[in-house]
Formats: sequence, C-alpha cells, structure tokens
Amino acid sequence: MTITTAPRKLGLASDSQLGGRPPRFEGAMKTRGAVPFAYDQPVAGLAHGVLVGATVAAGRVAAIDTAAAEAAPGVIAVHTRAGLPALKGAHDFLGNPPADPVFHALSDDITFFGQPIGLVVAETFEQATEAARLVRVTYEAGDLRPEMALAPPEARLPLAAMDRAVGEAEAVLADCEVQLDLEYRLPREYQMPIELNGLTAAWDGDRLTLWEPNQWLDGAARSYSEWFGIPFENVRVISPYIGGGFGSKGFAQGFGALVAQSARILGRPVRMVLTRAQIFQLIGGRTATWQRLQIGADRSGLLRAIVQDAESEAPMVGMWAEGTSGVTQIMYRYDAYAARQRAVRVNATCPGAKRAPGANPSAYGIECAIDELAHEIGMDPLQIRLLNYAERDPFSGNAWSTRELRAAFEQGAERFGWSGRSLAPRSMRDGRELIGWGVAAGAFPVLRAAGEARVELHADGTVAVSSSSTDMGQGAYTVVAQTAAELFGVGIDRVRVGLGDSVLPRAGVTGGSRMAMTMTGATWKAGQALIDELKSLAMTDPASPFAGRSNAVEVAEGRISLPGGEAAMEIGAFLTAIGRESLGVTRDTLAEAKQRPEDAWANWTTASRALPPAEGDFARYSWCAHFVEVRVDEDFGTVRVSRVVSAFDCGRLFSPLMAESQFKGGVIMGIGQALLEEGIVDPRIGRVMNDNLGDYLLPVNADIPEIEVISVGRPDYEASVLGGKGVGEVGIVGVAPAIANAVFHATGKRVRTLPITMDRLL
Repeated sequence: MTITTAPRKLGLASDSQLGGRPPRFEGAMKTRGAVPFAYDQPVAGLAHGVLVGATVAAGRVAAIDTAAAEAAPGVIAVHTRAGLPALKGAHDFLGNPPADPVFHALSDDITFFGQPIGLVVAETFEQATEAARLVRVTYEAGDLRPEMALAPPEARLPLAAMDRAVGEAEAVLADCEVQLDLEYRLPREYQMPIELNGLTAAWDGDRLTLWEPNQWLDGAARSYSEWFGIPFENVRVISPYIGGGFGSKGFAQGFGALVAQSARILGRPVRMVLTRAQIFQLIGGRTATWQRLQIGADRSGLLRAIVQDAESEAPMVGMWAEGTSGVTQIMYRYDAYAARQRAVRVNATCPGAKRAPGANPSAYGIECAIDELAHEIGMDPLQIRLLNYAERDPFSGNAWSTRELRAAFEQGAERFGWSGRSLAPRSMRDGRELIGWGVAAGAFPVLRAAGEARVELHADGTVAVSSSSTDMGQGAYTVVAQTAAELFGVGIDRVRVGLGDSVLPRAGVTGGSRMAMTMTGATWKAGQALIDELKSLAMTDPASPFAGRSNAVEVAEGRISLPGGEAAMEIGAFLTAIGRESLGVTRDTLAEAKQRPEDAWANWTTASRALPPAEGDFARYSWCAHFVEVRVDEDFGTVRVSRVVSAFDCGRLFSPLMAESQFKGGVIMGIGQALLEEGIVDPRIGRVMNDNLGDYLLPVNADIPEIEVISVGRPDYEASVLGGKGVGEVGIVGVAPAIANAVFHATGKRVRTLPITMDRLL
C-alpha cells in the first residue's frame, strides 16, 4: 500500500502556488502524531535485535562466548561471524563496484570501538538488551590509532584526486607584501537526529520489505538487492517520513544487511534500533579536519595567493574524505591557488556526510583567514570581502549562473547595522560584557540530479503526485504539492502527495540540497505532459464535450475549456464524461538522450549522480552572508550569540516559509558547531567518551537569539528548470567563522580550534 499525505484545507489559492507561503503540508498530521515513522509500522510476529559492539578499537576477536546469552529468557538467536553465511558485495553510495565480491555483515577484525561483532535477537527489546550484556568476548590487541593528531606518518595518505592548482601559488605567495601562515582545526561532529537509525526487515519468500528511515530509498533497495542476490524489484523500502537525518541516513548500512540476514534465517521479521551511544560509534558524523592556509596579499588588501594543506580523518577500512577546498577555491578572486589534501587513517568508524560536507570546514578556514588578513592590514572585514569579490569562478573560469553575494553582503550589513561597528578589537562593550561583530560568507554547490514523478488527475477532482523521494522535515511534501497546485490551478486542499516508498517512481538521494530542484522539475515535467494528454483527449475522445468544437483547449484553474474560457468544466467532471476514473503520466528530469531502458537499473544509477557545479559554461552555487553579534563575559569567558542576520541567494524560493525554516536550522547548527559540539576520544581505547546527549552538547532554545533571514536571490534557470537552487545545506556554511570572527572582535583573541570554549579564551 502506498502511503500518502491526504489533502488538507488551506486559505487563499495563491498560497498554494510556488512562491506562496502555505503552512507545512503534513504539519497538522505531525502535531496529531498521525504520521507513520519507520518504527511506528505494526508488523506481525516481530522479534527484536540488539547489536553487540566491540569494546576495543583495534585488534581481533579471539573468542565469543554466547552460552549465557542464548540461555537467557526470550532469546531466539545470537548471531556471530562464525554462524552467518557470506553475502555478495554491493556497489557503494557513488555507484562504484564492490572491491570484494564477498561481504560479511559481521567481522572479527576490529578497526573501531563499537564495531558490530554480534546480534542478539529476542521476543522483546528488553530481553534482547539484557542478553546482549551476557555475551563475553576475548580480544587479541592491535595497534591503536585513536585520532588524527596521534597517527604516525605512514597513516597519512595523499589524495591526489582532491589536489587543486591555478597558477604557481607558492611563487606568487613568496612575492607578496603581506603573508599569513595560519592553522585551523575542527573536531569530530555528529548529526544526532531525534529519530535513531535502525530498521525493520521482513521476508516473504524471496521478497524483502524494509521499514527504514533512509534518505535514498532506491539506493538502499539497490544495496539490499545486491547483498542478497535478488532482483531490485523484489526489495521494497518504506520511509514516508524521517525524524531528521542531516546526512546520517543517506544509504544502507552494514547493520541493515545483518538485520535482514537475521530475519531471513529466522523466518520472521526483526527490528533493530541503535542506541544513542551506537549512533556516535557507528554512524560517523563529520570527520575531524586540520588545514593550514598560507595567504598572500598586497598592502591594499588585494588577495593574490592561497596555499592550502589539509588533512581529514579516514577509517582503517574503506575511505571517506571531508574535502576542505570547495569554498576556498571559489569564494574570492586570486592570482594563484594550490590545495593539497591527505586522509589520515585512524581507528574510528567511517565518517559520513553532515550538513554541507566539505563546504563547511572549507568556509571555516578561508573566512577566518580573510578576517585575519583584514586585521593585519587594518581594513574593515566586510570591505576586504567586497574588494576581493569574484566576478567569475576563479577556479574554473566559468561565469556564475547567478551570484547575488554582493547583495547579500550589502543588505545583510544594512539590516544588521554594520556601519556602527568599530574597527579595533575589544572596543565595544556593555558593562562587563565585551561585544563583538563578525561577518562571514558561505557557499554550497548546486548538485543537479535525476528523479521521476508520477502525476495523476482523478475524477473526484484531486491531483496526485508520487515519487520514492523522501521527506525528513525539509518540506518535500509541501513543495511537491505547490508545484502540482500551480500546474493545474487548484488549491493544495485538492492535492495528494505520496512519497517514501521504493515501489514509486525513481528518485535520487534526499541530500546535497537537490531534492526540491529535482522533484519540482520532475513534477512540472510530468504535469505538463499530463496537460498535453488531457488536451488531446478533449479534442479527440468521442465522448468529450469538446470533440470537434475546436483544435485547441485550455487548462487553468482546475478546469478545461475552449479558448477564452468558454464552456469550462471541472477536470474531474471531464474525466467522468469520457469514462475515466483517472489519467496519469510519469516523467523524469533526464535529458531525452539519457533515458534509461526500463530494465537497466545501472544506467539510472549513473544518470542519478550529481552533475558537477562547474559543468558546461556556468558555475552554479548557492550563497550566503552571515552577520553575528556575540557577547563575551569578561570575567568568565562565556560566549553568547545575541543577534544574527543572514542573507541568502538560493535562486527562486519555491516555498519561502520552508526555506526560511531551513536557513534558521542551518544557523542554529552553526552556533552549535562554533560553541558547543566536539566528539572527545579516549586515546587509551579509541572510544568517543561523550557518546550521549548529556555530554555531547547541542544548542537549545536558551542558546539561540532571534535570527533574521533575508532572501536576495533571483531565479536561476541554469541551476534548475524552475529557477531554484539548493537551500538545505548552505545555511550552516559560514556561521562558525562569523562567530569566531565576532569573538576576536570582542576579545582580541583569535581561537582557531573549535569549539570556542572558555578554556580557549581565558
């Protein structure tokens, strides 16, 4: 059964259209607790699984004693590596073929603390939890590399594919009048959605159904189909709503294969939900990064050279690199630029994508460095950014598709009152509070991708849109409904939206700020094709009231009519007149030359990869400028963000209310990054010590001031069919450096390692 969000009453019809401000489409259902999240699904005969994790970060399992666990009340099975058959290797997130044709859901070779080494399955969650504590494990110790700073030289691997060069940067740098050599460090951070990761798996013969909160249902279905050697269409992933993801739920995880394997062996459904500590141990989050920036300029403040060296943590097995050059290479004009990056293998789980991967640490380095350059030469930090404004992409040489960053700087500064800022650090105060004003810019690439949507007209007068795309709170239901409402000239109260089921038309990952562009484009394309088909039937169907009366008809305001509005009738009534209950069309955002054969999933996967932002003649990015006020207690060194004004260029905003929510959410995450968040590792055992929401600090309402957001964008039709650019990721980019710059202005102390805590200030 396809899960849909039902029509709802709305006020003005104009609010229903793109650019209007309807409330969240599924908001009333959420407040009533009526939306079906993954773990809310009632499944008959359900068993419960609890992972057993390694209590060392390096070594090997020498022996596992499961006897006590197996004898515990309610226990159905205890799975270990020895008792599980091998699965098949699967393509990775990017579609790369498996390095090994064999995949084991459990391993006895330990490379990170908490690594799954067993699964206890019992009749109840409580029984499984208690039995998991009874499993006894003996280890052979291995060499431990707990974190990047302690890793030996041989753990540092060049990443040549991420190196960048424009001109002879070292030579230009050596010739500069002003040279700065700066280092910035960011710690591990974690996504921490309220809804924990996990899944329920159920088999019916060789058909697998999974209720799993996942940002890419089709990608997950592909992984499971390959692991178990069954056809793609035999896997169904259901996830109509996600309780937050932030990049943590973008693909199927190894523990998912383990749960599905258990369900197959036991012949009954199995549900497994990670604990909060296991989220820290298994999901990865944003990796720690270090970057050294050498920047050179002339005395007027004109930037001439940037040389960047960077490192990011990577797992002992597999690879993930948190790029640090993405924003550095495009934010300001320069004569020459060079970037080199290394991965440092440590005993930690494979990192992943946290909001604005790559762009976030990149912006922290360059936006702090440009501020330090401004202080060095005695220039206003906003003025130096405008002086070095890049009129074209300095890395690719391409023109910007649109770049209203100058307007973001100017309008943000005006709203904030930037002209009242004194230049000297430690020169603004209110009693015992030092006041600082900081500014920073941010960017995130426009990642265009393919997706499908099916649009249907029904005789009851409703419009239905369906796709396997997912909603994790960012407003997918709302923008899809608005698109359909605008196409057919109806209110949202006459639109049904079905998302989050892999049996629906294909969609790429809900991540990288591509969902809204992809789904509005696919819905618009399908809707236009449906309108054409509707017109054709009106003119040719023998039962049509319009047949033979005209060679053209019009579709508007939910009606079909002759030119000029003559003989108008409701679309639903017209369908009834010609004996149709419904009429539907499926279309995708691929160019006609790239249409996939229906049986060639691999072709679709390749086409679904994001196109590079500088592909073709344009460089496509979303932009932002953040203005921040902080208050620092002079005696205790505590920092409070007291005011934020942020201006964004994200093209046309399909749903301004949803976009503003995304912008503010990004700013809040940036405040957490700057002042609170830090994964702390015990170097003796490689464990994240603050693996809970009591010790891993996140911002709460009391930490957040009023946030004003401004849109300065204009439609960008090089970015997407309907002129929008990415919204979700860019909000966090640049917030942390704006706060760091404000703290420097308040105190005169430059903190280059996040988070900015009192011990680093005093």
